[in-house]
Amino acid sequence: MKLKTLTLGAYQTNTYLLADEEGNCAIIDPGYEPQTILNAAKGLKIGAILLTHGHFDHIGAVRAIAEATGCKVYIHAGEAALPMMMTRECIYFTDNYADGDEISVGTMRFAVLHTPGHTPGSVCLKCGKLLFSGDTLFQGSCGRTDFPASNPIDMRKSLDRLAQIPEDLTVYSGHGAKTTLEIERRTNPFFR
Repeated sequence: MKLKTLTLGAYQTNTYLLADEEGNCAIIDPGYEPQTILNAAKGLKIGAILLTHGHFDHIGAVRAIAEATGCKVYIHAGEAALPMMMTRECIYFTDNYADGDEISVGTMRFAVLHTPGHTPGSVCLKCGKLLFSGDTLFQGSCGRTDFPASNPIDMRKSLDRLAQIPEDLTVYSGHGAKTTLEIERRTNPFFR
């Protein structure tokens, strides 16, 4: 697999392009600059947009990319409660996913882990030894729970769930640097 990270927009949101050896690509959390993302994906076949949650800084480029490519768009149904967080009509959904689902893009398999807290429908996406955590888990921290639809009790349960994953995965979050579950188990005060 090949991974490209694009850090874009005022909130420095990480957008990820993950491609298999045949060039099939999933885009995770395209928040800003759709043309920059499409340029980075040149030569790849975009099969799906996978969203970790519905905040505007993670979905702002969805409509333009979906219309340009005809790809599927996935988000957890729990994100229907977030219209107040959207600053413009920037997204439409073609499919919902739920905890335990597996989404295939080419030869890649993404396991969906529902991790509410930051938002009601936040998810993490596990693909091989990679975990795309959105705004659930950051290097040394976790997502905010002071938004109207956030829930700190759910966040605690979600972090506990991630801490119980036995394998050491590389974590790619919605903002900031990559880390690993093992590093977070040892150093993250929210992840113990």
